[in-house]
Amino acid sequence: MAVAVALRSVADIESFMIEYYAAWGGTDEDCIMSYYADNVTVQIPGSFMQGKTAVREQFVRPFIAAFPGNRHFVKNIIFGRDVAVIEFTFKAEHKGPFAGRAATGARIELPGCGVYEYDSARRQIAAARIYFDVGTLLKQIIEQHGLHARTEESTAAPTGTIAAPMEHLDLATVIAVSQAVSGELVLEKLLDTLMRTAVDYAGAERALLILSHEAEQRIAAEATTGSGAVVIHLRDEPVASSLLPETVLRYVIQSRESVILDDAAILNPFSTDPYIAQGHTRSVFCVPLMNQAKFLGVLYLENNLAPRVFAPARTAVLKLLASQAAMALENTQLYRDLAERESRIRRLVDANILGICIWNLEGAIVEANEAFLHMLQYSREDVVSGRLRWTDLTPAEWREQDERAVAELRSGGTFQPLEKEYFRKDGSRMPVLIGGALFEEGGTEGVAFVLDLTERKRAEGALREMESDFAHMNRVSMMGELAASLAHEITQPIASARNNARAAQNFLDMEPPDMGEVREALGCVVGDVDRARDILDRIREHMKKAPPRKERFDLNAAISEVIVLAGNSITRNGVSVQTRLADGLFPVHGDRVQLQQVVLNLTLNAVEAMGSVEAEPRELLISTEQDHTGVLVAVGDSGPGLDPRHGERIFEAFYTTKSSGTGMGLSICRSIIDAHGGRLWAEANEPRGAVFQFTLPGGEREFTNPLQAFHRT
Repeated sequence: MAVAVALRSVADIESFMIEYYAAWGGTDEDCIMSYYADNVTVQIPGSFMQGKTAVREQFVRPFIAAFPGNRHFVKNIIFGRDVAVIEFTFKAEHKGPFAGRAATGARIELPGCGVYEYDSARRQIAAARIYFDVGTLLKQIIEQHGLHARTEESTAAPTGTIAAPMEHLDLATVIAVSQAVSGELVLEKLLDTLMRTAVDYAGAERALLILSHEAEQRIAAEATTGSGAVVIHLRDEPVASSLLPETVLRYVIQSRESVILDDAAILNPFSTDPYIAQGHTRSVFCVPLMNQAKFLGVLYLENNLAPRVFAPARTAVLKLLASQAAMALENTQLYRDLAERESRIRRLVDANILGICIWNLEGAIVEANEAFLHMLQYSREDVVSGRLRWTDLTPAEWREQDERAVAELRSGGTFQPLEKEYFRKDGSRMPVLIGGALFEEGGTEGVAFVLDLTERKRAEGALREMESDFAHMNRVSMMGELAASLAHEITQPIASARNNARAAQNFLDMEPPDMGEVREALGCVVGDVDRARDILDRIREHMKKAPPRKERFDLNAAISEVIVLAGNSITRNGVSVQTRLADGLFPVHGDRVQLQQVVLNLTLNAVEAMGSVEAEPRELLISTEQDHTGVLVAVGDSGPGLDPRHGERIFEAFYTTKSSGTGMGLSICRSIIDAHGGRLWAEANEPRGAVFQFTLPGGEREFTNPLQAFHRT
């Protein structure tokens, strides 16, 4: 190829194309390929290639191997803006394999037409649509080789063979057809243009456009002529034998090849078709609509007045029209799909159900709907002026999370919905839930959907407050039930302190006073007072409203305290208590009072359930176990057991089987255990009764707000 000099004039372009055709006369693949751009696209009958590799392997190599030394004799060139339409005659000798046929030495001569788009600056072909009749080429090979010429000739017509003498292509018509069809993006206008162009140019009396839809062929448009005018009817109806020869249609669909019947009235492979047998038509032309090997439909034309209406030059242009129409139909469908998607998106944006904004990774918000602007107190002018940036809206403590979201966008194109905060224009903060995606992989612009969580957070706060009140009421209620037991527990150290104080007085009255005994008695008084204080502190902790307190504590000791608190209720109901507390239990991490509340609630429930059992022993077993995952606590009884119909409902808020119950105890217990990262469940005990068990993670685990967990149950 000559040194790449920009194509500046018609003479330059003509010289360039002649050089290109001359390169085909040799066998140098690289020389021919040098005329193509890297991202070149080439379309020939039945094939679409994109990129140099595909063009080399599927087009250049097969042709120069089959027809080395071929010649393109340019007959006419029409120039447009960065495009040239060239009419040529292809002459060659069949010296290599082609379409499954070995070399025959047949001399080939057939007309062709090419529409070439070129890059003037780079002096390269960017796209080419090349038409020549492969059927005629094969026919010449077969006839000259003398193999079954008669048979081949008789079967050639229905496969698209043109038997008439070759004629020059009407290049002005080629350009007009190409421009008319390829320029339409609206389906209805495209169908009208396509049908008018086909009927006007082909000389058909009637035409049908049949499109394939989910393996069904449906008539999309019909064109008829009358009184010198072409009338177009857009339709959507199935194919019927009264409208066209169905055997011809099936052949074209299955073979993906054109059918030409010069005279349907004489014997032909489709003579038995009812439509043809009844003499509905004389000339028939049926061509498939293909785009990159994808079958889209069929263009059917007929004339009932005369035979041989569809001459070779006309069918050549019609095939080019079909090729252009197939691409245009695909484009219109893509355009329609895009328009529908944009319409749906626009309806969503304009509905202002939630905030939507379009942004870029540099931090700018380039567009936003009214809902987004309203929630942040900004105006449309703030967006237009470029003052609105998502990086500025984000408080400092959330920026690390934003950086992770951006990294997720760059790697996968989307980021999972997350909660964060935005600054409003007045400086206040607004909690939001946000999710988003890039418009295209590797791009920098995307869309975000933003939901204002202000009301939800306010409602959650109110709910947490209410749930806190319920939990407090539950503890107070249990303390009321244990009043007698608590009074007994407090009375004991007080009475002991009184006795020790009197003993100290007696030792002081002695002559001389026994100061050692006095000191020992007073020490016992101090110990008794401390014990009473500890009991009162535990009662106070259970009675007061206090936020969760994280600490590491001895769970076994906490359970022992609970058993003491419930002692009076246990004794009153005649329940025997056994404990199997694991030795060396690691400290657990959490709120001591809340976990004691759980054990106390489960213990009182078990004691109350066993109170209804008359004949059987009333046994309560409280145990702890430990493994590498954490701690298991079990409270088992020998009561009447659980009704299997209730199942998980016993943990639902306000569900109770007691006549005097509130239905909150077990629900609160589960919320507390969930908040500590554990699990609470119930199952039947053996041989009778029920066992409630809960797990707690190892001491290194943190726990969440139990009232949030309560909200999830």
